[in-house]
Amino acid sequence: MIRINEHYLKLKASYLFSDIAKRISTYEKANPESSIIKLGIGDVTEPLPEACREAFHKAVDEMGTREGFHGYGPEQGYVFLREAIAGNDFQVRGADISADEIFVSDGAKCDSGNFQEIFGDDIKIAVPDPVYPVYVDTNVMAGRTGENVNDRYDGFVYLESTPENGYVPLIPKKKVDLIYLCFPNNPTGATATREQLTAWVDYAKECGALILFDAAYVGFVRDESLPQSIYEIEGAKDVAVEFRSFSKNGGFTGTRCAYTVVPKGLKAVDASGNEHSVHALWNRRHCTKFNGVSYPVQKAAEALFSDAGKAEVKALTDFYLDNAKIVRSAIEALGFPCVGGDNSPYVWINVERPSWDFFDTLLNEAGVVCTPGAGFGTCGEGHIRISAFNSRENVVKAMERIKAALSKSGSLADA
Repeated sequence: MIRINEHYLKLKASYLFSDIAKRISTYEKANPESSIIKLGIGDVTEPLPEACREAFHKAVDEMGTREGFHGYGPEQGYVFLREAIAGNDFQVRGADISADEIFVSDGAKCDSGNFQEIFGDDIKIAVPDPVYPVYVDTNVMAGRTGENVNDRYDGFVYLESTPENGYVPLIPKKKVDLIYLCFPNNPTGATATREQLTAWVDYAKECGALILFDAAYVGFVRDESLPQSIYEIEGAKDVAVEFRSFSKNGGFTGTRCAYTVVPKGLKAVDASGNEHSVHALWNRRHCTKFNGVSYPVQKAAEALFSDAGKAEVKALTDFYLDNAKIVRSAIEALGFPCVGGDNSPYVWINVERPSWDFFDTLLNEAGVVCTPGAGFGTCGEGHIRISAFNSRENVVKAMERIKAALSKSGSLADA
């Protein structure tokens, strides 16, 4: 009988969001007449922007003609989209990124999980805690860690994000090779200042490390003092890869389009100390394991950079940010300290009690689904995440339910 990759057995028995789904299912079976408001996972609810839909329809019509039909496209993405990305997301902010440094894909989750494949199995990895589970689990699957002991894997360097450091992790005292950073952060919603990112870039240059920078939520940044790309930091092109997505700002969670920036000057070494281009290695991996995003989807993504598209993206993200402000205001009024909700669609709430217990309280007493912080790591314990991705009516109703349920149960924080 064929043998399995035993590193998969190190993974915790179930995945965070499948655990949530099971508890919701149990609740629904026991309460068939109740309505649940889901503010857990970060899935958008509003329709695709009109400019995007028009471009989508037009591209599909093109595909219905011999002259306009497109078969396999370039694995790296069509030039029209890569140039639009380079000009609108980077060059306009002074970041020197060219179109041929951009790789279009079907999701930032896939890219951030897959990028580790091009590196050695003995590298030292730093991950935030709390953390988006994909960063951790894919490296466990690849065999770069020991066993899970007390909810942490031997072999990782954990970068703790706590109330004391404003949920922005401090630079480690030891040398690492690969660093995962995410700002605006998922799950905490915290943002990093220009000075904080500069310190990380300087650290990476000093120890020859590479930063994998997840900027999937950058479309929600409204504070102009905050960097919107790590490439706004001097020297970052020498040490960083950046992941971006159209999922949340353009509503593409069900349409699937994202991209990764890999500067051509990025280098890594083999066992003999010979330098190799990270860009070339990722291109090789990308072309081998990925067949490209469809032409209609890429035309729809390009339309987000039109004047009409930009206005609609701004309105869409403003809508979710207004939801987030409603959540944060209600939570603070209940006496709970929190971050996020200003430059992020997530509100990270310090409930100062076991997070799964608090999850169960909101589900069973209010019919509201959040995400328990413990599912994101040890430092997530005592916290929950509430997502702003829902209708305005549901967000307002959810906050009213939470207030009523916590008042009834005596679970309010000390205001």
